[in-house]
Amino acid sequence: MRKILNATDNLKYKAILTTIYSCGLRLSELKNLKLTDVKSDSNLLLIQQSKGNKDRLVALPDKLLSLLREYYIEYKPKIFLFEGTKDEQYSERSVQLVLKKSIKKANIATKGSVHTLRHSYATHLIKSGIDIRVVQELLGHSDIRTTMIYTHITDIDKKSTPSPLDFL
Repeated sequence: MRKILNATDNLKYKAILTTIYSCGLRLSELKNLKLTDVKSDSNLLLIQQSKGNKDRLVALPDKLLSLLREYYIEYKPKIFLFEGTKDEQYSERSVQLVLKKSIKKANIATKGSVHTLRHSYATHLIKSGIDIRVVQELLGHSDIRTTMIYTHITDIDKKSTPSPLDFL
């Protein structure tokens, strides 16, 4: 993920990709973000009318807030956080192309989609020890089984898991 973000020079594009990854957003959620959804005083981002018509709040990391402030000063969006032409929502296709270019520039051989960023967000939270129920809430899943899709048991995970005998 770091390689992709570092390969993204354009401030708007970097802000878009960073927002998706650091908040675990669906593409439609990013597209629908309005300026008023950024709660900078409480470091929260309001995701309105998400899948299932539910609203949710996600943490707005300091690094992202700083990047969004820089982006706002340069681009001056009026209604939507990320706007295309004529103050309209940024298109889903444009976001997909931004990611595709960044992946190519980062010399990453595998293809990725915008959903891959959301998947990485969930996987990284789980691997860092965040409770699966918290991840479920952050992703806006109503069923824990949907969140369980993001859990991967790798050979490295198996090798590094201590035996209960080690604690005796």
